[in-house]
Amino acid sequence: MENTKFSGQPIIKQILSFIRTKNVYRTASEYKSDRYTKSFTTYEHLITMVYSVLSGCSSLRELSSIMLACQGKLSHLGLKHYPRRSTISDANKRRNSKVFEAIYYQLYNEYKVFLSDSREQAIAIKGLKIIDSTTITLFSDILKGAGRKPISGKKKGGIKMHTLINANEDVPSLVKFSSAATHDHTFLKELELKKGSYVVFDKGYNDYDQYEQWTLEDIYFVTRQKENAVYDSIEEFELDYKTDDAILKDERIRLVKKDGNTFEIRRIAFWYEEHQKVYEFITNNFELTAEKIADIYKNRWQIETMFKRLKQNFPLKYFLGDNQNAIEIQIWVSLIVQLILLIIQRKAQRKWAYSNMVSVIRYHLMSYINLFKFLKNPEADFQFLTTIQSEQFALF
Repeated sequence: MENTKFSGQPIIKQILSFIRTKNVYRTASEYKSDRYTKSFTTYEHLITMVYSVLSGCSSLRELSSIMLACQGKLSHLGLKHYPRRSTISDANKRRNSKVFEAIYYQLYNEYKVFLSDSREQAIAIKGLKIIDSTTITLFSDILKGAGRKPISGKKKGGIKMHTLINANEDVPSLVKFSSAATHDHTFLKELELKKGSYVVFDKGYNDYDQYEQWTLEDIYFVTRQKENAVYDSIEEFELDYKTDDAILKDERIRLVKKDGNTFEIRRIAFWYEEHQKVYEFITNNFELTAEKIADIYKNRWQIETMFKRLKQNFPLKYFLGDNQNAIEIQIWVSLIVQLILLIIQRKAQRKWAYSNMVSVIRYHLMSYINLFKFLKNPEADFQFLTTIQSEQFALF
């Protein structure tokens, strides 16, 4: 007799429902990523890597073994046969990571409307964009590492992920990769910002020429002043009685560039009680209050939280390939999974900590239960949680 408890789809299939098969094949056609492939298409490659990221696999052997053990259920993943280690390895090496980048942006544009939440109330200014980078350490000499060569003579390689996020979305809207040794400020030239935009970043992105260009284009930035900055104070603005006591100084300064040319900018000295430290902010906006400028910089920490969430929940310590292309594929797929699970977290009817939700989903990947019913009431009777046809994705 057939067991009706196992009717419907496992959680992994419900998660994959967010990825439209026809869109992946269309993108693969545009990038010609299946031109020389008789089997293991871009779609199958993507699904295999999504499964790897969700299950937390740390090696090709582990991934291949787990998928072999689940061979009877591979049809749920859209796979006809389980992929061998050599098949995955060759695909990670030869299939250009650009197609996975395109799939990420496609999903981002499709689902970003669901990403905004109550966090928007805490954003200092509407439309704020945040820039930062994170270095993913590599234990092989694939990309040049940053910093001086250690005494041992061996230096870990690293790939730097330069990222732009919209403050109300909490996922990358732009990502560029470079070696860890590449200076951050080069990323600023990749941005296409509209007039009136506000962007915040740390002092590692210092670029006076870019600051001047943005000022001419009415694009506003907030960052910290470098310790070795050369400048003259032109005018100190009076602080009225309403000004927060943490604001120590608000002034117009003249910054001196390396070529000796100068330009004017606003400088704000802010006492951060929690760190017992003075922070010096610079901006090209003279209209907002000094407190608002400080609040904008505080929002920069949101991107640090995003990086922490990505690294803690997805395996970016162990890579399924020893070349730059394979590493970029795994990062793009991790970003895809982070995006989908963040949407699920935002739409779940019960508040879940992201890491807790990921752990529960990872444990139940092959369980035949309705994901949203489960997240709403994980203690419910198993019969209640199972379903023949899942209606949960209708809202998307």
